[in-house]
Amino acid sequence: MEFIRGIHNLRPRHRGCVLTIGNFDGVHLGHQAVLARVLQQAQQRQLTAAVMTFEPQPLELFQPQQAPARLTNWREKYQALAATGIQRHIGIEFNRRFAAQPAQQFIDDVLRDKLAVEFLVVGDDFRFGRGREGDFALLQRAGQQYGFDVVDTHSFRQQQQRVSSTAIRQALASADFDSAAAMLGRPYSLSGRVIHGRKNGRKIGFPTANVPLKRLKSPLHGVYAVTVELAGQTYRGVANVGKRPTLNGQDMQLEVHLFDFTGDIYGQRVTVTALAKIRDERRFESLQQLAEQISKDAQQAREVFA
Repeated sequence: MEFIRGIHNLRPRHRGCVLTIGNFDGVHLGHQAVLARVLQQAQQRQLTAAVMTFEPQPLELFQPQQAPARLTNWREKYQALAATGIQRHIGIEFNRRFAAQPAQQFIDDVLRDKLAVEFLVVGDDFRFGRGREGDFALLQRAGQQYGFDVVDTHSFRQQQQRVSSTAIRQALASADFDSAAAMLGRPYSLSGRVIHGRKNGRKIGFPTANVPLKRLKSPLHGVYAVTVELAGQTYRGVANVGKRPTLNGQDMQLEVHLFDFTGDIYGQRVTVTALAKIRDERRFESLQQLAEQISKDAQQAREVFA
């Protein structure tokens, strides 16, 4: 899948496409149904199937406290979109300058001139442009004027499935991983590159792989029994997702202790899948108390696997 970072990188060869625009957080079964129809339309018209997403998501810029937890960070979303067969991903940096442009300017400059869209799929609640003045009706009028079709995503869903990113977040928050997987079409996982930490886990006998989550909010919080994919192998372990209050942490981070593992994995990418929640994250009065609790957590995680 070709990735285009920003409107300024669009070239004449990118003109002519079937396009869908949205957050596509999670790329769940509902999204996949829409993308499959986009691909179908592109094949019928002998055009490129393209998706446009925004980073950060608009609500994360304007109302970060109200923004929902991200199911997928940028890289995870890109990989999930690529797996659907979509041929082009246009990633737009969403900032106040971009948001302030008139809606008609976005239609004329991007949809008509730079992309020459022939078929557009968006949610009927899609809003864009200065003061959110652009809406589905405006896009339909533009389509009639410029000669492209505009349809809403609901008409592209298979069997009107009751699948949404919100429902998946709720399932993850209640540790209902089976329901989340059923809506996603795959087990829910977090991924990232292992970085150097403070080595506190090593000091208390539980070395951890530290993975930045690279998202404003995480849908998982607490301690979990997990599997970890690393360099083509799968390991078992226990993970904490949170701010590490005992260590006065500030940023959300994923920390994973792999069972029966030794080795240097700094800089390597891991994919962590939660299987069961053990407890909520909480603050302990000392590292010794934390170590005792982690020992209990690890034992409980091993029992999950047993």
